[in-house]
Amino acid sequence: MGILHLIGETYAQFFDGKMWIDILTHPANWGLIATLVVMEGLLSADNAIALSLQVRHLPVRQQKKALMYGLWGAYLFRFIAIGLGTALTKLWFIKLIGGAYLLWMMISFFTKMYKDRKQNNTDDEAEESHSGFNKGSFLVRMFGVFWATIISVEMMDIAFSVDSVLAAFGISDLVGILLLGGMLGILMMRGVAQLFTKLLAKVPELEVTAYVLIGFIGLKMLLSTVHEIVALFGITMHEIHITHLQFFIFVALSFAATFIVNHFKKRKELLSS
Repeated sequence: MGILHLIGETYAQFFDGKMWIDILTHPANWGLIATLVVMEGLLSADNAIALSLQVRHLPVRQQKKALMYGLWGAYLFRFIAIGLGTALTKLWFIKLIGGAYLLWMMISFFTKMYKDRKQNNTDDEAEESHSGFNKGSFLVRMFGVFWATIISVEMMDIAFSVDSVLAAFGISDLVGILLLGGMLGILMMRGVAQLFTKLLAKVPELEVTAYVLIGFIGLKMLLSTVHEIVALFGITMHEIHITHLQFFIFVALSFAATFIVNHFKKRKELLSS
């Protein structure tokens, strides 16, 4: 009953006018929202292209309609996920699991990158796996091609959103910031996916930066649970809290280092050619 009450309180905040005024008038909150939007863009640029490929078998007019329905579905999922997630991450063991998963994501990315470099592989096969739509599937037989496409877009959207939503919980625990950052991130992902794809092509190190930030967010979540873990053994200590200023400094230094590394790499390539 306690968890249901917590979830109810969390959703009630979405309709709290005072909370929205406080969020929109505090400069630090806009920094967090901007961070969420950029993270969404970096993590989801390729995903938006995959969604476009998922509807390309439809007539042009239906393609736009399917993507629009998919957009509204993504908003609905984000609303539900943020409400439930914000309530559940107030339970320290959920936050512990979430932080551990984000660290695993970072480690998995760097492990795969190391193996790919060692074997001189590309990601072409991974991209191709997202580009097909099975017209003989069970969904098509049940709902027809158009609605089956929308369902597949929604399912893909949800799968793509899980990592972004979980990373967002490590950035802030304010539902308004999470909702606004998530909604703007989704809109931007659909609207300027090509821009982020081109940016990632020009500065491929940005993908590495995104996963470094995910690892840092995971660490931030884990550190916030240390006092709860040691309390199980009768030890009392203050919560380890990374402030917004410390978080922004880390983000700024990460992006600055990314562009510096990219600059020197390109300079080295020019000198060697």
